[in-house]
Amino acid sequence: MNSTSLALPVLAGLIGVALIFDFLNGLHDAANSIATVVSTRVLPPRWAVAWASFFNFIAFLFFGLHVAGTVGTGIVSPEITDARVVFGALMGAICWNLITWWAAIPSSSSHALIGGLVGSGVAKGGIGAILWNGLGPTALAIVFSPLLGLVLAMLLILIMSWTFVRSTPVFADRVFRRCQLVSAAFYSLGHGSNDAQKTMGVIAVLLYSQGLLGTEFSVPLWVVLSCQAAMALGTFAGGWRIVRTMGMKITHLKPMQGFCAETGGGCTLFLTAWLGIPVSTTHTITGGIIGAGVARRLSAVRWGVAREIVIAWVLTMPASALLAALFYAAGGLVF
Repeated sequence: MNSTSLALPVLAGLIGVALIFDFLNGLHDAANSIATVVSTRVLPPRWAVAWASFFNFIAFLFFGLHVAGTVGTGIVSPEITDARVVFGALMGAICWNLITWWAAIPSSSSHALIGGLVGSGVAKGGIGAILWNGLGPTALAIVFSPLLGLVLAMLLILIMSWTFVRSTPVFADRVFRRCQLVSAAFYSLGHGSNDAQKTMGVIAVLLYSQGLLGTEFSVPLWVVLSCQAAMALGTFAGGWRIVRTMGMKITHLKPMQGFCAETGGGCTLFLTAWLGIPVSTTHTITGGIIGAGVARRLSAVRWGVAREIVIAWVLTMPASALLAALFYAAGGLVF
């Protein structure tokens, strides 16, 4: 634990910055939850974000806090994590989120925060500050979570195509429009279980560094509720620039493809939340959308758009780490 105690206004300000990041995470990643139901016209945009926001908020009722524990104590050593490290990590992630939001690029808020923690932690404690047992699985998930979402979406397309092979297109379309309400809720639960928990972990480790959690790391209920509410409000605010990229530019989606993409992505998020691995919901649903497109034909996917998204994925962690290290240095003027 850090021996330097913060003044209450400074501590409250840092928690406020963390909740701003959580809000922007919901705003930035709203497309993950609603792009498919909006692009297939199952729900109008405002109803879609309200639907996603509700299930984002109640996600904490269905999952443990494994992801929060990983982010709080499994990426960077909690012994070196202090207010300045948290400030650098949050500001680096927020800046990268705003840059990619402005450019309408669906990058990962999750990996921006992980990169921010690494950059700020290394700026303070050197390379030895990194806990590779936690960072390693997270880095691997950059590759495997979208691949799993892609494979599951393709399998679901195959299963549903065989199941409805004798049905008329009108009947199948009507069925999957209703099913998409369920799959969107399912995916939003996975989104809330993963993304909001990352900010919970950051706030909790900040409180722990100040000796406010006792001798053992834990996540207070008020932190859980605050982060879920900030995430839900951000989702409700919507991220319309990225919705267009996710739902319309990668491939044309019909209700069946939207249902399969969301369900495949949701299954991936449920699995990783259970394992405590902080994956990217953006990567996961993009993999599902591409899988739904590839299941029709390779040319159904606009590979130029997909390539731009992959480039953003590759850049996210190092870019946010660099920004975080700069903000950590600037934080010396305050902390």
